[in-house]
Amino acid sequence: MIREDVEKILLKVQKPGRYVGGELNEVIKDKAKVDLRFAFCFPDTYEVGMSHLGMKILYSLFNQFDYIWCERVFAPWVDMEDLMRERGIPLYALESGDPVSDFDFIGFTLQYELSYTNMLNMLQLSGVPVYSRDRTEMKNIVVAGGPCACNPEPVAEFVDIFFIGEGEEVDLEVMELFRRCRAEGKTKAEFLRLAAQIEGVYVPSLYDVEYNEDGTIKSFTPREGAPAVIHKRLMKKPDESFYPDNFVVPLVEIVHDRAVQEIFRGCIRGCRFCQAGFIYRPVREKSPDVINAQCRALCDNTGYDEVSLSSLSSSDYSQIVPLLEKLTEWCGEEKVSISLPSLRVDGFTDEIMNKIKTVRKSGLTFAPEAGSQRMRDVINKNVQHDELMQTCATAFAGGWTTVKLYFMIGLPTETMDDVADIANLGQDVVDTFYQTPNRAKGKSVRVTVSASSFVPKPFTPFQWEPQDTIPVLHEKQAHIKESIKSKKITFNYHDADTSFLEAVFARGDRKLCKVLGLACERGFHFDGWNDCFSLEKWLELFEECGIDPAFYANRRRSFDELLPWDHIDYGVTKRFLMKECQKAYENTTTPHCRLKCSGCGAAKYGEGVCFEKRSDLV
Repeated sequence: MIREDVEKILLKVQKPGRYVGGELNEVIKDKAKVDLRFAFCFPDTYEVGMSHLGMKILYSLFNQFDYIWCERVFAPWVDMEDLMRERGIPLYALESGDPVSDFDFIGFTLQYELSYTNMLNMLQLSGVPVYSRDRTEMKNIVVAGGPCACNPEPVAEFVDIFFIGEGEEVDLEVMELFRRCRAEGKTKAEFLRLAAQIEGVYVPSLYDVEYNEDGTIKSFTPREGAPAVIHKRLMKKPDESFYPDNFVVPLVEIVHDRAVQEIFRGCIRGCRFCQAGFIYRPVREKSPDVINAQCRALCDNTGYDEVSLSSLSSSDYSQIVPLLEKLTEWCGEEKVSISLPSLRVDGFTDEIMNKIKTVRKSGLTFAPEAGSQRMRDVINKNVQHDELMQTCATAFAGGWTTVKLYFMIGLPTETMDDVADIANLGQDVVDTFYQTPNRAKGKSVRVTVSASSFVPKPFTPFQWEPQDTIPVLHEKQAHIKESIKSKKITFNYHDADTSFLEAVFARGDRKLCKVLGLACERGFHFDGWNDCFSLEKWLELFEECGIDPAFYANRRRSFDELLPWDHIDYGVTKRFLMKECQKAYENTTTPHCRLKCSGCGAAKYGEGVCFEKRSDLV
């Protein structure tokens, strides 16, 4: 429903379709007949948020219940925000047009540390107090989940409740508790104390933090019966888990404008820099029949002609070929293309290639992550140079001419020779194209080499490692550029300044709430976008607050240090992560979960890959 005051300014902004709602498959309810209203806020633009699978799942799940109305809220772009502030228009939900301040729950999904300022800016634009201590009534309960919730401390003073782990069950349990507490006339403080008893719920206001003289954390102390350790929630039976049979179809082109089908959660690989590979363990797969039926329903209900099979590593799905056979039975006839966005170098086979090229070919993307074999062993990538070249040869023989390769610089133990090998590997792919006898004739090869900067993340074996300083990262970027000799190779790299700030907040503690609060007052937003980001302004804030950001980004931590997230349990033990960190310095790899159990701790959930070959234990 378009607000009248919004309608008057739409012609003055870019992409007015971001702000009007009214899309196919949106959910409209009579607000007089619902008991609980949930504003699902994505702290980025409409195009980014509408591409997010987690939002699609929870939006449909919540709205299955007659008494819950979940609506979508996105961060308005700068031009729209300026006009909203100028005209006194509060941030509103797309479905009803009602201000966010009218909602019982205001939920944020935190996918990226640099979205923290957008979260606070959206609260401010809503007229909702930014600090949780200033929201005393039983409404506007601010909740947050997503991968950044695994270290909630930098935003602990702003959020009432963090959902740790997967949200399908725990979110609904908290909403049910809220309804009961409100009916019984309980206060917000009483509600939060009860919510903290639900597994997967972290209420930061119920924990006191004490610091050592050197700035490290001395202790986390729970109060009022809150648990000492918060354990993540896990959906154990993926075939039985809720999955939507339709998506809201956007009015403007979005980042991933296609049907998205989740095929499994978790990852068997254990790349030592990858947070997702550890926090989503163990791997739990859907069956091909369920995936096939869900894909067809999505295409029928949305009109999309492309299905993306979503996971952390699609070729690691144990039944990928039977699945593709089922999908191609109807996708070919209906001209629906299938994309596998997360292919591993060692998982691209002739069988997979022949299935995904039947409808439409696009470029292939692989992530070797490191140029030299030594570095790939350090990070436990478990990919050999010959495998990559064979994979590229297979693709070139199949008609592909475009390959994107993703790498990371600044990894632990990396040398300048390792960095130069990124360019060398790109050249090897170019050479492989011209050495492939049955390649596409009359066409040239295009290889894109992209390098992002390593950011040490919680719950990974590299969580103790320092990030390279910005000058060192710049030096490494320049070295790759200088090492590229072919015009067939395009080099892209991620801004080191934003990577630095990402590292600060990824491993930060509650002292950073002061910086973020000040950033909100000063109007900081869209820090993940070059248009708005200024490291110079951030450094001024840190100095004003008396905080050294290098303490969080560039400092090596000892194994004995109490980390800001040590009171949260994602199933992988700290002892295992330490062992993996030590193995990295020995250039030693660890087999993936299907080859051998490495004892990470995730077997305690009794599901997934940890148990699929042990029928006697199930």
